Amino acid sequence: MTIELLLFARLREICGTQRLELTLAPGATATSALDELERRFPAAAELRGRLMIAVNEEYADGDCGLEAGDIVALIPPVSGGVGDHPRARVDAERARWLSADV
Repeated sequence: MTIELLLFARLREICGTQRLELTLAPGATATSALDELERRFPAAAELRGRLMIAVNEEYADGDCGLEAGDIVALIPPVSGGVGDHPRARVDAERARWLSADV
């Protein structure tokens, strides 16, 4: 089956493109797509564990099953993510508070 990968930020730089078509075996998952990407572009492995995955515009886990024609977006952290800096902790807490159902 064929899927389309959308690549952003550092991942796009590594692969030299913003879109890739991948042919995967039936029953493949989002992790299978990432494995194939890393096989083609070994430097992409530096982002493993830090990517957000979306399948057909919905956030998904790596074990999400894929179907032919799916569009998988691999989104690396743009600013490095939340670290130990006190401001980062405050911003993360503010984001949780703002997104809470009231």
